[in-house]
Amino acid sequence: MSAVCVYCASGPVDQRYLDLASEVGRALAEAGHVVVSGGGNISMMGALVTAARESGGHTIGIIPRALVQHEVADLGSSELVITETMRERKRLMDERADGFITLPGGIGTLEELFETWTGGYLGMHDKPVVLLDPFDFYAPLLDWLRELSTTGFVAQRSLDRLQVTDTVSEAVRYATSR
Repeated sequence: MSAVCVYCASGPVDQRYLDLASEVGRALAEAGHVVVSGGGNISMMGALVTAARESGGHTIGIIPRALVQHEVADLGSSELVITETMRERKRLMDERADGFITLPGGIGTLEELFETWTGGYLGMHDKPVVLLDPFDFYAPLLDWLRELSTTGFVAQRSLDRLQVTDTVSEAVRYATSR
């Protein structure tokens, strides 16, 4: 059994994104994997952990004290860790995870993706980093990154380090392939 950290939106989103998060939570739980999240119980984050637990899964939520009220902490989590800072939150999420899946999200999700992806590229960890993008949400970003690789600002080796898929089953397989 491995633990997979899932990065996703904690703000209002369209139903198809909530459904995607639920599908990921179910798939991870049904495969016997632990779901590590940012510790909120709303939006995609809430859909993810609720579906995981409804499928018999174990969830670990890690949330900074300052966001407990803002994000509405996932008090139903199998394990809820409250940190003092965002940096401590991210450190613990990284430490507790064996792999990472990023779903659609905003600037916080992007920051988590880039930090984890960069850490792997720089050899700070060897954990799989997966971008699950069934709706082409990240297509403009990926196009831009590919363009940056033609100018030398992004190494092709870095792009190759990120597993991009549009299916939940592949995302789960990639994230747990360590």
